[in-house]
Amino acid sequence: MTERTASSNSNAYRWYALGVLILAYVLAFVDRQILNLLVQPIKRDLGLSDIEISLLQGLSFALFLSVGGLPIGRLIDTRPRTRLLGVGVAVWSLASAGCGLARGYGQLLLCRIGVGVGEATMTPSAYSLIGDYFPVRRQGLAMGLYSVGAYVGAGLALVIGAAVASRVPAEAVVPLVGTMHGWQLVFLLVGAPGLLVALWVASLREPVRSGAQPHVSLREALAWFRVRSRPLILVNLGVAFAAMAMYGLSAWAATFFLRRYGMTAADAGRTLGFIVMAAGGTGTLAAGLLGDRLTAAGRSDGRLRVMIAGAMLAMPFAVAAPLAGSAPLSFALLVPTFLFLTLAIGSGPATLQQITPSRMRGMQHALAVLAVNLIGLGLGPTAVALLTDRLLHDEARLGEALAIALPVALAVSCLCGLAARAPYRRAVADVA
Repeated sequence: MTERTASSNSNAYRWYALGVLILAYVLAFVDRQILNLLVQPIKRDLGLSDIEISLLQGLSFALFLSVGGLPIGRLIDTRPRTRLLGVGVAVWSLASAGCGLARGYGQLLLCRIGVGVGEATMTPSAYSLIGDYFPVRRQGLAMGLYSVGAYVGAGLALVIGAAVASRVPAEAVVPLVGTMHGWQLVFLLVGAPGLLVALWVASLREPVRSGAQPHVSLREALAWFRVRSRPLILVNLGVAFAAMAMYGLSAWAATFFLRRYGMTAADAGRTLGFIVMAAGGTGTLAAGLLGDRLTAAGRSDGRLRVMIAGAMLAMPFAVAAPLAGSAPLSFALLVPTFLFLTLAIGSGPATLQQITPSRMRGMQHALAVLAVNLIGLGLGPTAVALLTDRLLHDEARLGEALAIALPVALAVSCLCGLAARAPYRRAVADVA
């Protein structure tokens, strides 16, 4: 082992590298989720419907993020991951800032696609790196800590976005740019710091890949997937439908409090942000710790059990929260909703990693990103918008749309998880 490799895998360096990856992930979710707090001013200034907004939040963004993830996953398995991720951070940061320069719906849509293309490098690279930085016994905790970054980022997007949105003027004249709306300034402010983070990520040392083979051909990767297809597909779908509930709720929660209870964006965003950070972070960490403990106790499907339990426990709260009679009660019910949703979603990466060889992790996690983003991010926000616009025909009935869409997605997640248990246990036994 070379000195560089040894230093890359030392205990102190692996935690430092994890910290940088978490920072990048936080930034990714700030850039991704900031739009959710700006729905009302964007709708007003561009004359958009809920469905058009949902495409900005989800499907157009998720489609390119997901499809881009497949070839990127292959690159992750064969090229330096830290440099590839650094390029991705720079791309999504520039695209996020570009949203602030958009003058119409088409331009805004293209910039959101750019954010998706850049972010396609994030999770597959990070999971592959974590798998080689950390020993197996610590991977559940490390992935749990990394996944917390999603909820810290989503929460910060609401908290910071609320603070910035309440201070920026409705319109401002910017040198070299001209007159800009307040929401455009917010995009510029959150996108710019990413260029510094891109350089930091690219400076990380590349860990040596575990496993004996220097390279796995595409034919070998496809043959492995055929053998493991049933547990991989079912677990990926289980996580994806739990993510559908999460993204549907996250996309419309702030707007729900504005429409139903007449709150300001600043007040709703601030409270929601702290709930997402606290409950989401706790649920994600608990997923890693519980999964590791059950696995160590001899439950080969322990991590999968955590995923199923989280989806089941989230269902009643996902119905009650958007139907609550007051804002304080609705906020209170959202705490266990986010907690159990993140328990389900947070267990997914380690569950899949347990049956995936190191040399194929980039491809597998790209497939996971494909499922989570096409189904979760792609369909979650739009399903809620379709219910509001096409079935209920009243944007004020957004709470009812949430109370329909969320439990249906969670029920499908539970069914997929239960169907995966037997083939998953066999796959774990084969790996062992």
